[in-house]
This record gives sequence, C-alpha cells and structure tokens, in this order.
Amino acid sequence: MGRPTKYSQKMADLICDQITEGRSLRSICRDEDMPNTATVFRWLARHEDFAKLYAHARDAQADALVDEMIDIADDGSNDWMEQRGRDGEVTGWKENGESLKRSALRLSTRQWIAEKLKPKKYGNKVALTDGEGGPLTVNVIQRAAHPSSE
Repeated sequence: MGRPTKYSQKMADLICDQITEGRSLRSICRDEDMPNTATVFRWLARHEDFAKLYAHARDAQADALVDEMIDIADDGSNDWMEQRGRDGEVTGWKENGESLKRSALRLSTRQWIAEKLKPKKYGNKVALTDGEGGPLTVNVIQRAAHPSSE
C-alpha cells in the first residue's frame, strides 16, 4: 500500500495521540502505515490546526515522560543478577551495572526532554539572591549630564 502522503485529520490525530503517549516522532514514522518525518513536517508547515494539535501533544508528552521516569526509577527487576560459580551453581547475587547505567541514562534523557518541552514546569528554577538568601537588589546609578552636552 505505501506510506500516506496526503494529509488527513484522522492521521494528524493518530500521530498526536502517539506523541502524547510518549513516543517520538521518529519511532512513529518508522511504522509502515505512517507517513515519513519529512511528510509530517510539511503537514505541520501547511496546516495550522495540525501545528496547534502537535504543539499540545508535545506539551502532554513532557508529562508522559515524567510519568515514565517514575516507572523506570521504581523498576528494580534487572538491578541484580545471579552470580554463578565455575560449576554453574548460583553462589549469590551481584549488581547488574549495565542495567543500572541504562536506567540512569533513560531517566536523564527523559528529564532533559521534559525540561526542554515544558521549562516552566520541569526546568531548573533560577533565583537571584544577594548571597545571603535575600532577593537581589539592583541600584541604578544616574550619570550626571556631561557639561558639553548642555
């Protein structure tokens, strides 16, 4: 059948629904029944209603990624692996460093994306203080008019 190239509201809704669930546009467009990414970007440029829907989907995607972070952080199923002796018998358990590093990478990637998609909600807060925890005060110094400018 081939990939869709003609814009439809149904396809736009489907793309945005999947983004809202946390999928990347690249992974969506890898599906055989979906348009390629270049087609989606053309649709975004030509269809204002799709662009608005897409922006809302990206906003919701940040929340979905944060929800995923909780699941990843709480999932300890691969954190430990059996340690076996030379005879193949289980002698104990050891940390699965590869799995722990992958989980940390998955968390930091989602955090970074959420911060970029929704900086007011998930970005770092910056507060200017006077060094003692109080608010920063700015003194405006007025310059005297130069005598030759009068």
